Amino acid sequence: MKWDYVKKFFYLALLAGFVSALAVGLSKPERSQTHGTTELSQFSSYQDFEDFVENRTAYPYYYTNGWRDGLTLGTIEDGEATPSYASEYSKTNIQVEGVDEADTVKTDGEYIYLVLDNRLVIVKAHPPEEALILSEIELDGGIAGIFINGDRLALFEDTASVYATEQDQPSLPYITPQQQKIYIKVYDISDREKPILKRDVAVDGCYFGSRMIDNYVYIITNGSVVDGDNEPVTPSIYSDGSVIEVPASEIWHSDISDYSYMFTTIMAVNMNDDAEEPGHQTLLVGAASGLYVSMTNIYITFPGQAVEATATTGIMPENFYYAPKTTIHRIHIDDGVIELDGSGEVPGRLLNQFSMDEHDGYLRVATTTDRFSESTTLTNQVYVLDEVLNIVGQLENLAPGEQIHSARFMGNRCYLVTFRNIDPLFVIDLKDPYNPRVLGELKITGYSDYLHPYDENHIIGIGKEAIAENDDFAWYQGVKISLFDVSNVNEPREISKYEIGDRGTDSPILNDHKALLFDRSRNLLVIPVLATEIDAAEYPYGIPASAYGEYVWQGAYVFNISLEEGLQFRGGITHCTDADFGQYGYYSTDCFIERSLYIDDVLYTISDAKIKMNDLENLNEINEVVLE
Repeated sequence: MKWDYVKKFFYLALLAGFVSALAVGLSKPERSQTHGTTELSQFSSYQDFEDFVENRTAYPYYYTNGWRDGLTLGTIEDGEATPSYASEYSKTNIQVEGVDEADTVKTDGEYIYLVLDNRLVIVKAHPPEEALILSEIELDGGIAGIFINGDRLALFEDTASVYATEQDQPSLPYITPQQQKIYIKVYDISDREKPILKRDVAVDGCYFGSRMIDNYVYIITNGSVVDGDNEPVTPSIYSDGSVIEVPASEIWHSDISDYSYMFTTIMAVNMNDDAEEPGHQTLLVGAASGLYVSMTNIYITFPGQAVEATATTGIMPENFYYAPKTTIHRIHIDDGVIELDGSGEVPGRLLNQFSMDEHDGYLRVATTTDRFSESTTLTNQVYVLDEVLNIVGQLENLAPGEQIHSARFMGNRCYLVTFRNIDPLFVIDLKDPYNPRVLGELKITGYSDYLHPYDENHIIGIGKEAIAENDDFAWYQGVKISLFDVSNVNEPREISKYEIGDRGTDSPILNDHKALLFDRSRNLLVIPVLATEIDAAEYPYGIPASAYGEYVWQGAYVFNISLEEGLQFRGGITHCTDADFGQYGYYSTDCFIERSLYIDDVLYTISDAKIKMNDLENLNEINEVVLE
């Protein structure tokens, strides 16, 4: 009974918010544009902006975390390498070729650059027998990520050591009493033993995400609309000693009321031209929740919700529900020039950056819709948006009652994994953007949280095994790696799988794709794993599906992977000892391997404690560098 009252209060609160939003009025500024299905305007003056903040935002000083953005492989092109560098090395696992993503570990084939809290450590890594720490950069704040561009290094410093990124899960809002700043520091590292600071640029806000295209680093921040005195204030750019206040007349905003209005600022910094002023663009449309970047466009998503109600009986509407929607803004980028280029809207919420993809002038989006009423109904859909971000194609009501666990767009296809008690892998045809359709479906136990291309007809899935209890529920188990054959699009197959540990086994890859090391030419797959085991002696009458294992091991699992032989476990590399699994568990130690990479024929595994080097052929240890 108590829950019924809570639900009634919840529904009435949502309805009241919806009605009040419709009732609020605000004259349109002088400049406005309609992009797709969403109208954005620019403020006519600072007074216009101040009135907007005071009248349209319920909690102007609240901040809402966004959704949080392994190592794939690349080789140095002919003529690119210097004689001292390795001929082959792995690179950060990125979504779009040519669009680099910031990470806490990078390599250029001779050196490894890694973040340890507020320190940037440069290690000479090749050849492995001569590995040693060359230099460190210690800052006041935490480091959110780094980029390497030849002899230049860019890092993102947050002096508050609090930043929400693309891969963070949403949480309750918290008060931001004053403007936070993110610093982009660019170093000349031509002498790796003595890095020289060349640029020190900052922007108001909290770090959300970033990308690097050619010489330009693009950073996206979420920032408060008020200062420490709760007075409306526009964001500022701090460029090498000068301050650039963003004029209110240059800020785009939506006329839809939002409980957590925030600035989203996109800034571009040239890593190799110290004299070029940063480009920037600011939106006032809420807290950013998702990020996808192509070679020419940045797509930023913002969560919203649509509320519908019909005739009421007593105090409650008869048919009342709300279904989420997502607003998408496209920002065109070209050598540091940043311009708002379109806005649109799709029903549902996006899982992560892999829920979006740009192809042949179209944006493809996969969403899950949960309509909350007396019962919750989940549905999944794929939408295709044109150049002005209008929906031109749609495939709806996929896997009712389930939700998307992973998505991957590859050319004219989309692969979706949904889950409730089994794992349907959908193969979706997008060749005709106006008519998306399901080509095939595979139902197996468990689910994949991350999908990675093996080749054009095969996909790697990494997630959890599961044991179904009934038609609506299943107990997840250990980590599962699958290799799918989708060459016959009507009948996709799981041609190989490998299960690791018992219930409770985990891997960073399930939430962070940068933890993956995969190289098809080397038949190499490496993932970090925290493994658990169940003591069967504790369950004389059989182990229940709900039983958790005890933590017994953490490190990197190394596999051979091929179409002929599938997944073959080669061995594990750990930085931990038995003492690291004490009363506080694994998480109190620094031995957790979070990244792995290769340089020539050497596998490097990286934790906060050390870098360990092993021969890729036999996994024999070669050397290690202690990082404490």
